Amino acid sequence: MHLDLGLTLGGAFVGFVVGLTGMGGGALMTPMLVLFFGVQPLAAVSSDLVASAVMKPVGGGVHIRRGTVNWSLVRWLAIGSIPSAFCGVFVLRWLGGGGPQVQNVVKEALGVALLLAAGALIVRAYLGMAQRARQRAGQSNGADGGEAAELTVRTPGPAARLVIRPLPTVLIGVIGGLVVGMTSVGSGSMIIIALMAVYPTLSAGSLVGTDLVQAVPLVASAAAGHLLFGDFKLDVTASLLLGSIPGVFLGAHASARAPGGLVRRALSVVLLASGLKLLNVPTAATAVVLLVVILAGPPTWAWLRTRHGLARREPRRAPAPAPAAEAPVRSLR
Repeated sequence: MHLDLGLTLGGAFVGFVVGLTGMGGGALMTPMLVLFFGVQPLAAVSSDLVASAVMKPVGGGVHIRRGTVNWSLVRWLAIGSIPSAFCGVFVLRWLGGGGPQVQNVVKEALGVALLLAAGALIVRAYLGMAQRARQRAGQSNGADGGEAAELTVRTPGPAARLVIRPLPTVLIGVIGGLVVGMTSVGSGSMIIIALMAVYPTLSAGSLVGTDLVQAVPLVASAAAGHLLFGDFKLDVTASLLLGSIPGVFLGAHASARAPGGLVRRALSVVLLASGLKLLNVPTAATAVVLLVVILAGPPTWAWLRTRHGLARREPRRAPAPAPAAEAPVRSLR
């Protein structure tokens, strides 16, 4: 078995991003294997899923100890995701028909999934911004209303009671599991966006913790299917695990102190570029699309913040200098 240092470093980076934001596992790992290390698409999906089956519990364990996991959501998601993730490899082979056609199907499906994941990141950020605007508006109304100040809106923590909606939650698991089984993308990107839409009051910490823990049985089921019927590469997986396990552990610890907003913005650009390349979009066209997104993104986001009543963050003012001590008055005596 040959271990690759480049794969280990790449796995460490992806693991840190997963622990920090709850996103980016298959969305970064699989295209990295295909585009930069020349791994065949089906082998990349299989190896990434097996590596994720080992990596996900590490990050999930950190959130379990913190208590930022909603176990009811995990159970309902697993009901739909476990069988559909295992079936994803059969759907993949049925669509591909065997041989090189499977590789082409995987590559195209992965490109589409990455574009959806990039859009999901933007939607997640927008929903979070809209939620903060509503909370700030509620706090302002309460502060101006005297006794109404007691009605200040607060984001419920992980221990708050959440009304579970079984049917939409199971459906999220079914669709997410099928996509993960076919492409290894979606366990941390598209599923977390769907949870935000169905459960908008779920806190950010609970979102990341719940998503990481529900991804453990999902990815394990998909990995089992690919171990039996995919194209698993032991040396690729071992190299990834050497870096991803410590990376996800450090990222999960850092998630409590770092917002990860900048990481998500960079991740959305990387996913967009990777998706376009996997769909065989010419390099010049890809560069134009990325340039438009990078230039138009910040002013568009600033306009959206203003529209929701969120002013630009004011720079911190320097503290006023302390008054100089008065010189003691000498006695004339």
